[in-house]
Amino acid sequence: MENEIFQLQYALDTFYFLVCGALVMWMAAGFSMLESGLVRAKNTTEILTKNIMLYAIACTMYMIVGYSIMYEGGIFLSGIMGDGVADEWTYAPSADFFFQVVFVATAMSIVSGAVAERMKLWSFAAFAVVLTGFIYPMQGAWTWGEQAVFGLFDLGEIGYADFAGSGIVHMAGAAAALAGVILLGPRKGKYGPNGEVRPIPGANLPLATLGTFILWMGWFGFNGGSVLATSTIVDANDVAIVFMNTNAAAAGGVIAALLVAKLLFGKADLTMILNGALAGLVAITAGPDTPAPLMATIIGAIGGIIVVFSIVMMDKFKLDDPVGAISVHGVVGIWGLLAVPLTNSDATFAAQIIGAVTIFAWVFITSFIVWSVIKMAMGLRVTEEEEYEGVDLAECGMEAYPEFTNNTK
Repeated sequence: MENEIFQLQYALDTFYFLVCGALVMWMAAGFSMLESGLVRAKNTTEILTKNIMLYAIACTMYMIVGYSIMYEGGIFLSGIMGDGVADEWTYAPSADFFFQVVFVATAMSIVSGAVAERMKLWSFAAFAVVLTGFIYPMQGAWTWGEQAVFGLFDLGEIGYADFAGSGIVHMAGAAAALAGVILLGPRKGKYGPNGEVRPIPGANLPLATLGTFILWMGWFGFNGGSVLATSTIVDANDVAIVFMNTNAAAAGGVIAALLVAKLLFGKADLTMILNGALAGLVAITAGPDTPAPLMATIIGAIGGIIVVFSIVMMDKFKLDDPVGAISVHGVVGIWGLLAVPLTNSDATFAAQIIGAVTIFAWVFITSFIVWSVIKMAMGLRVTEEEEYEGVDLAECGMEAYPEFTNNTK
């Protein structure tokens, strides 16, 4: 009887784990729609190509080497050909691998939006290989993998807490994106000779809004799946709390960004509202299991406020991020980490700061080096003519909206 109960619990937990992983995978569609909606029509096909390409690269590189780095002993190349019989690792690590690999792809998706409209497709692909196969898994090993940072100290032992990845996934992706944006430079015409900011509106705000809703839905798998189980009353209640707080934080982010945009710009800026929703989600990701719903709403609202001011400040520093990814995932990701000790007595501000600095420094420095090598070897940026004509034709040889192209350049 006990064995049958165990098997049933195992089956339910594994099924829940896999379904949540599928929800996170669907966030790839959300990023694709969000980014394609916020870039110009002439760059749509290329950004879509990047998103499906990076997902495939992430899945493959994490299988070949990344998972083994992040979790000691997780060797997935133990049998390349296979013999028709499941190996001993198949049962437990395969579900965990699937859940983890979609997180890796999420981190890389953050990069694609920040470097949109002027980066070479194959340079981006080369970076995706290194980030998903090495850079991300290393910092993942120091956090979720419970390994010491270069053998010096264990972030978990000092009290660093990041439930579903405000720092491990989102800030890490933003750090990699920031390094690329610095080396890449802004889009042509984004900033005037006197430093004035020239808005470059996206081509399809309905798509961007759809992408945001898809990401909002996928986040329930992102955070809810990180409970890791649902077969007991305690686990089921924990999942319900995480779902509730995730939704509350996103709503708080929307309301706060809407109000701040109205105060600053006099209008209900939809792009800021969309980023406010995502900021609320990023903010709660580090600790959705401990706040009361109202506190989760406040944490998300503060994220929504931060993201609006951060996007404005990025332009003042001439850091051209077409979709606001660095602000949403990086700046607000830091806030999410710092918010954890407010409701979790096991976390400390000192540990959260040490963890954030460790992750950011590792990802930013290694990414800067990799981007620099790629720049010297094959270049990062398309030519000025290709950028003017649109990277769809230059990189993919086709247009997303061919009948409208002449009216949208």
